[in-house]
Amino acid sequence: MSGAADMMARDAASALLGMVVERAEPGDALVTMTVRLDMLNGFAITHGGFVFALADTAFAIACNENDRVTVAAGADIAFLRSTTAGQTLTAHAVRRARSGRTGLYDVRVSDESGAIVAEVRGRSVTTNRTPPD
Repeated sequence: MSGAADMMARDAASALLGMVVERAEPGDALVTMTVRLDMLNGFAITHGGFVFALADTAFAIACNENDRVTVAAGADIAFLRSTTAGQTLTAHAVRRARSGRTGLYDVRVSDESGAIVAEVRGRSVTTNRTPPD
């Protein structure tokens, strides 16, 4: 899917966080990230914003499947398990429904043992914009 590859080539935030796209298909994406010391909060666990950023990147890849920019219209996250530095997180985004310009996606974030770290429900909207060159 060249659209996702092009999008990720311009995604400085995901690159800065060390995210790796393992799979990028229409409606299905898998992205990994290793938690670093600078991603921990004051309790020495992964800051929730970084967990969400990983899920959001997988969501973006899964929902951008044509020549129009698709963005998040909203998302909800449930944090289920804490992680810490050195652990590898995997976000798997799957399309649940798409109708017209809107879509519904579920993202499961798990750790290297397969334990569920967070669940995200994302809502997308496709714009009339085309991706930048």
